[in-house]
Amino acid sequence: MRLSLDINGRSRDVDVEPHRTLLEVLRDTLGIFDVKEGCDEGVCGACTVLLDGRPVSSCLVLVPTAASRAITTVRGLEQSGELHPLQQAFLRHGAVQCGFCTPGMLLTALAFLERHPDADRETLRHAIEGNLCRCTGYAKILDALEDYARETRQ
Repeated sequence: MRLSLDINGRSRDVDVEPHRTLLEVLRDTLGIFDVKEGCDEGVCGACTVLLDGRPVSSCLVLVPTAASRAITTVRGLEQSGELHPLQQAFLRHGAVQCGFCTPGMLLTALAFLERHPDADRETLRHAIEGNLCRCTGYAKILDALEDYARETRQ
């Protein structure tokens, strides 16, 4: 079937089999590798993308359901050639180690903070609990999220 996918504000027409997942099409068909393949069960958060502004596990989304909807990967956060302020906060706080979980972590956190800008640390911890990180203790990630939220409120 032929679908039109809106990825990071750019329309991409693809021929796909309807049983393929959004993750498979993004990575294998379109070569968009900033979406990571982790568990293929929707529990690790590595494949998180924003679908109409909401975080989803792209390994669980059949690609036809994403047609004509806004899909945002971490590359879609770029603003005029610059990193998004949340990405900058991650760098400032050393919240990136191996980087495998980072795209999904950023997208999940950003979607949450856009809806809950006054969230406290414990609330932020719960918001990202579906994104597993094996390198950090989450402390630096939470520091970055708090810093970004504080900057956004000012």
